[in-house]
Amino acid sequence: MNESSQSYQVRVSGSGVAIVLAAATLGLAALILTIERGLTGWSFAITFGVLIAVGEMVQFRVDRSRNRAPIATSAALGYAMLRGPEVGVPPDVAQVVAVVAIATIAGLVPRVVAGLRWEVVISARRVLSVAAATAAFSAVIPNDMEWDGTWSHALPLTAAMFLAVLTAGISDALVGAGQATEAFNRPFPAALRDELVVLARIGLGMGISGVLLASCTSLLGLWAPPLIIVPLLLTQFAFRRFASAQRTYRATVRSMARSTEIAGFSSPGQNARTAQLAIAIGNDLGLTPARMEALEYAALLSGVGQLALADPSPGGASLLRNREERQQAAEIGASIIERSGVLDHVAEIVRHSNDPYRQGRANNSDIPVESGIVNVALAYEQLVGEGGGQSAGKAMESIGLGIGAEYDPVVVESLRRVVGRGFRF
Repeated sequence: MNESSQSYQVRVSGSGVAIVLAAATLGLAALILTIERGLTGWSFAITFGVLIAVGEMVQFRVDRSRNRAPIATSAALGYAMLRGPEVGVPPDVAQVVAVVAIATIAGLVPRVVAGLRWEVVISARRVLSVAAATAAFSAVIPNDMEWDGTWSHALPLTAAMFLAVLTAGISDALVGAGQATEAFNRPFPAALRDELVVLARIGLGMGISGVLLASCTSLLGLWAPPLIIVPLLLTQFAFRRFASAQRTYRATVRSMARSTEIAGFSSPGQNARTAQLAIAIGNDLGLTPARMEALEYAALLSGVGQLALADPSPGGASLLRNREERQQAAEIGASIIERSGVLDHVAEIVRHSNDPYRQGRANNSDIPVESGIVNVALAYEQLVGEGGGQSAGKAMESIGLGIGAEYDPVVVESLRRVVGRGFRF
């Protein structure tokens, strides 16, 4: 299963079009207002515009959910919160939005020309969240308030900056959760939880960098941006190395999964189809991104243990084997996965992926629900996929006969919803 088919990758949808249109309309209106009023602080507008454009050009992907542009985000937030003796007349809301929008487009164009991955929806979300932060900051801080060395100014300015950062983060989290709900049929509370976790881990770091950038630039002038941005560049380089290692890690897992197909123990694409359905069910049940990743790996590797069996099942139909053989294969597969030293959580899912629900999870809550998902997804694939050829309705009837005994009722009900929404391999 290639990267583009991952179910928790942000895709352009109806809401995505609305987000892009909203950002474009807001940016155009802000540009018109800025032209009418005149641009203030040319040097700051150009400097921060260049930083935002460069940040967009060097955006990267770490967690497969969306591209990250920490330099662009920090620079945009920093420009929105400039107040100080070195700034002169601070930019108003319209000017901030106009500069951020134009710089964002300028940063995306080279990626488009070079054929690199770009996500216009995510960039549009950044424009909207920065606009919300600018509006919040300007609403509580008068234009004539600046850093003057007194607590009476420092405290409200600092509080307002963090309010602006929080406004940007929460507004983007709400939009992102709505997108995930629409695109992947995730429950909105679960999608919002995931967005807030990302906000706490990554978003606040970018926000604090924006606060430092704004405060240092306001006091030191244009000497400050390089002092703040260089550490961000080094951090981004480390993240890119981490992302590269993760891609290699995922490629290794997919290669292990294909070994069962090469050996004839599963039909071509069977493991990928099982993982595709398992991810759809995991999304419907609102599993966290970390659990989703473990679920995907477990579904891909669920057939590895069959390599130790005497002969392959016809067409990879492991359901034709008896219970003892299937559980033996699951135990062997889990042992093989454990030897990697880094996939113990995946091994535990695979170990129980053939346990009947009544004798397993129904009496032992320590067994992860992911095991039940893999069990149901594999059964459905073998009934509907290339080896089975049954209709979706007929397959659901067959699986329904095993509810409460063989299959987890919660997972089967989730499968009904997924199939009812038109899921197809």
